[in-house]
Amino acid sequence: MDFGDLRRTRPISPHWGFDRGIPVDRHYIEAFLAEHASDVRGAVLEFGDDLYARRFGEDRVTQTSVLDIDSGNTQAAYHEDITSGGGLPSRTFDCVICTQTLQLVYELPPAVAALERALKPGGVLLATMPGITRISVSEWPGSWFWSFTSASAHRLFADRFGVGNVSVRTYGNVLTATAFLYGLAVDDLALEELEMNDPEYELCIAVRAVRGTSSPSSR
Repeated sequence: MDFGDLRRTRPISPHWGFDRGIPVDRHYIEAFLAEHASDVRGAVLEFGDDLYARRFGEDRVTQTSVLDIDSGNTQAAYHEDITSGGGLPSRTFDCVICTQTLQLVYELPPAVAALERALKPGGVLLATMPGITRISVSEWPGSWFWSFTSASAHRLFADRFGVGNVSVRTYGNVLTATAFLYGLAVDDLALEELEMNDPEYELCIAVRAVRGTSSPSSR
């Protein structure tokens, strides 16, 4: 076995691949949002900034709001710990975009409940979570709690939204997972390599959850 450039104990890039181009997980996140772009409409809540709401919502979006626990984010309308959810309005948003955030939340069921309550009936949550991943002990010290699988993600969201209102898909294969761990970028791989999906190598988990009229918060 010739490992070549991969016979090393340090990553090729320690910056998720951002310094080389588009990180591998970002390719999958954006593919998921593009597939469900029609859900990005009306009043949209997004974590951190409203980049994806504007990019994928185009003229379907009438209002964007940003949620960030960091009080220094001046773009955010809500500086909220979503495990309490007390500062988020109920039945307000047509879409919530939550990408690569829930791994930083220790109490996951209350967080999912808060997001479900914030949606209007029929509103859609588009969420992505890390599966096979490195973590960051410098950027988020002591607060990277979880990696997910399709099974754990489905159970987490179905318990709140209902089984029939949740769909989960995964992205990745052994090559793209390895490339991501080493900090390689999309341009280091061929498109057919990126698009080959192996359900035993879940690099990125994506969830679409719809708030129904018989959801727990409306009973």
